Amino acid sequence: MIKFSRLALGLFIFICACSSERNTFTNRTFHNITSHFNAYYLADVKINNVEELVKSNYNEDYTQVLPVFIPIDSASIETGIDSLQSARELASKAIEWHKISKWVDDSYYLLGKIDYLQAHFDDAQNTFKFVNVNSKDKDLRHKTLISLLRLYVDLGEYENANFTIDYLSKESGINDKNRYELYRTLAYYYETRGDKNGVIGALVKALEYVDDSKEESRINFILAQRYQREGLDALAFDFYNNSLAGNPPYERSFFAQLYAQQVAELNASKDLRKVRNYYEDLYKDPKNKDLKDVVVYEMALFEEKQGDIEKTLKLLHQAAKEPGSNPRQKGYIYQKLAEINLDEFKDYRATKYYLDSALTFIKETDPVSIQIKEQKETLDQYVFHVERIHSNDSLISLSKMSPEEQMLIAESYIQKEEERLLAEAAAKQEPKSTGIFDNLLAFNDRGSGSTFYFDNSVAMQQGAIEFYREWGNRPLQDNWRRSAASFQSTEPTIAATVEADSTALDESANPLNQLPDIETLLAKIPSSEEELSKLNLELEESYFELGKLLYFDLEEIETSIDNLEILIREYPNSSRKPEAYYLLYLAQKDRGGNFQQYIGRLNNEFPNSQYTYSVNNPDAASGNLAYLASSKNYEIAYNAYYQGNYNEARSIIKQTLEEYPLTRNTERILLLDIMVTGKLESRQQYRQRLEDFIENSKEEQLIELARNMLRPMLSSEELAALKKPDDSALDSAQLADADLVENEGDENLSESPYKVNESNTHIFVLVMSPEEMEEASGLLGDIDNFHSKNFPNARLRTGNMNMSSENAIYIISPFTNAEKAKEYYKMFLSDFKSDGITDIIKSNSFVISIENFQQLNKTKNLEEYRTFFKSVYK
Repeated sequence: MIKFSRLALGLFIFICACSSERNTFTNRTFHNITSHFNAYYLADVKINNVEELVKSNYNEDYTQVLPVFIPIDSASIETGIDSLQSARELASKAIEWHKISKWVDDSYYLLGKIDYLQAHFDDAQNTFKFVNVNSKDKDLRHKTLISLLRLYVDLGEYENANFTIDYLSKESGINDKNRYELYRTLAYYYETRGDKNGVIGALVKALEYVDDSKEESRINFILAQRYQREGLDALAFDFYNNSLAGNPPYERSFFAQLYAQQVAELNASKDLRKVRNYYEDLYKDPKNKDLKDVVVYEMALFEEKQGDIEKTLKLLHQAAKEPGSNPRQKGYIYQKLAEINLDEFKDYRATKYYLDSALTFIKETDPVSIQIKEQKETLDQYVFHVERIHSNDSLISLSKMSPEEQMLIAESYIQKEEERLLAEAAAKQEPKSTGIFDNLLAFNDRGSGSTFYFDNSVAMQQGAIEFYREWGNRPLQDNWRRSAASFQSTEPTIAATVEADSTALDESANPLNQLPDIETLLAKIPSSEEELSKLNLELEESYFELGKLLYFDLEEIETSIDNLEILIREYPNSSRKPEAYYLLYLAQKDRGGNFQQYIGRLNNEFPNSQYTYSVNNPDAASGNLAYLASSKNYEIAYNAYYQGNYNEARSIIKQTLEEYPLTRNTERILLLDIMVTGKLESRQQYRQRLEDFIENSKEEQLIELARNMLRPMLSSEELAALKKPDDSALDSAQLADADLVENEGDENLSESPYKVNESNTHIFVLVMSPEEMEEASGLLGDIDNFHSKNFPNARLRTGNMNMSSENAIYIISPFTNAEKAKEYYKMFLSDFKSDGITDIIKSNSFVISIENFQQLNKTKNLEEYRTFFKSVYK
């Protein structure tokens, strides 16, 4: 009976304890233990397992500065999705079933962490904010704020990040574990902002609180890399040695020892033999079999420092063939080959193809890949035009030959291709050792040096080529020599399953498959006037574009002149001739040559061209002031034209083009002048000028307007032939004067790097030159007064920064959305007054979202953003 009573009492206590509503000592104890060990702990373990999976799947690139945080890979998260889902369910149960336990807020934190890992950033942010506001656990709030700080940095919300940093800096009692995470996150913040000193300072502080030897090793390695790049070799040496503690991965140990030797001895040593022997020993060490490409690459860099470019190139080519565990290393090798070919030899074609090879080994999202693509844009255009000129020149030359001569050249080409392919196949064969064990069995020698035919792949390929030369592309079959082979058997052929023949030639690797036949080669030779005309039009375009590219982008003035002079000589009626003359004028002026001749040619042949006006008045004003003045004159001339005062309109147009020859208004002023021609001169002259304008103009809206003017003067056949030109290239005058590169009106924003997000936080930006900023000494006080009067409750802040050497900016923030930013912008334009702030400075101001400002800060291209701003916000 007593036992039964005790059992009943225990059961009663257990049932009462299960209640999640009654806040008693027994209830709290039960729910604390159950929620911690049955839910929170298990969820935390599963999340940690996924984080470890992310780390283990990430392949560290020790040739580059390691990132502070290992990037979260979506593929790894997808692999661990079941664990995260299970962790979410467990954390949710801890919240729903154990409401009075002390682990509720911790479980909410885990939910935010899961959302963060799954890139549900809005949910993660809301959860972290909820925990920070509601939790009474100081350590948990600190941990949550640090996670929130990392999230803000990920999203580029630096203003929110700054608030969080400021708040945490004033907090006391932050425990060691949270301090370690805080300093690591600060290092990440500085890393994204490009503050090298900030990263180093934060990581040094993080070392004071780290309790994981593996993490300590990694941080020491990062600090060593950064000190080495700053030229502080002594500090780098110490940190590389420190990174060897904590049982790091072998690859990190290898790089730590390699770089430690470099900063301590190799870079300063004058004993070149000793240095080379060191690299040779590393290369021969069997433990480094998967790092041979790194060793040879470092040897190449060492030889480059000694000035031996030939040996450097040889070693880089060897490094590209060596085995390696990191595919990105091959990308860096090809990038280095591209750099040397560009800097040492100005070989743009080789540089382009090496960069192409580099991109095959580097991920598209890698910053190095983005950098290579930007570098490659100009080189792609260069190689395209160079190869098109070579190809079209050759085809046109061949078209002038007799059929017999064409046949001989095609046969000679195929023969040389055969020899080249054979040589490449032979080079791919690795020669075998001639040691005694390799000679014991004759059939073991599977190399190109074997005397047994079916073991020698090069001999088999040579035999295949000889067979092709003699008999053509015959199928493999019995009785193939007999003329009546097809009548030897009347039974249908049944495909039989056969075992793979080790002596058979691998057709996929057969060089014959890459050989073109004579018919294909001869078919490429143009045989009609239409085909020749097409090739010549392409040549004309390529000579011109190549000349422009060489002058503006590659700064190869002599080669630019050569290509442009070929254009003028070979294509005297080219519509690109005025611009070519202008480019030659600029190039000859730069090299101190005879640029006067092109002034004369432009005046004689194209007196009404904008390029003529420009060379006649080289000191003419440009930029925004010229644009505003020419706009005003255009309006006056336009009104004179529609009032019938054609001579007055022409006089104003001529004066405007002479004073402001190259502005964004130039083409519409020229079109207005053509309209005046239609009233004062002959119909033929009017038509000719319209046709010239359509061929040479770059503004599609004006071209379409000119077409509409031209159509009434065309026959039905001419109307059918009137097509829109596909020419979006920048005008040479625009390239020569960067101030002119600006689009007006509604633009197609599909290719804009900026995004429309009116709900995002916005800022107001006032752009000035450093000189204008100095003159506006009272600007900050006037802005504060303006805010006090018009926006007293907005809590607006003002800051400034140098965007570039030409532009300094004042930033006024924050505005919670685009509508409030535009409201401020309009009031600023209409009501704000300050000494030194002109109407032009005010008109150049703009509003921009935080997200878009990050893009603008990278490109520094204010005009590109202003185009977007005019289309979206005005």
